[in-house]
Amino acid sequence: MKFRQIGLKATDIDRAAAFYTDVLGMQPTAIFNPPGFAFFNLEGVRLFLDVNAPAGLVYLEVDDVRTKVEELRAKGIEISSEPHVVFPDEGGLFDAPGNEWLAFFVDSEGNNVGLMSREVL
Repeated sequence: MKFRQIGLKATDIDRAAAFYTDVLGMQPTAIFNPPGFAFFNLEGVRLFLDVNAPAGLVYLEVDDVRTKVEELRAKGIEISSEPHVVFPDEGGLFDAPGNEWLAFFVDSEGNNVGLMSREVL
């Protein structure tokens, strides 16, 4: 099994689609309004923005959390948790040995979104 689709609440589908176009640096695969859906293809897993979905929490992998946070901050995006090492993984439990970095931002619809990166030792 693998994740095929992850959904997030979008109160305003056009605003949410524009926000994620800016954050992800890509156009949506499709927008259906009505009924209020937008889809982005993230390497085979769809990000589904839905006006009827409950609030959610997703984590996006980026090359470097610290750099991405500064890019988002420069765009005026609210950072709700600054970059920090969440797990020093010297034994390589989750990947190559290294530090797992994490930060959070708030999207245009009020969802918290995690950013993760790996600093290989």
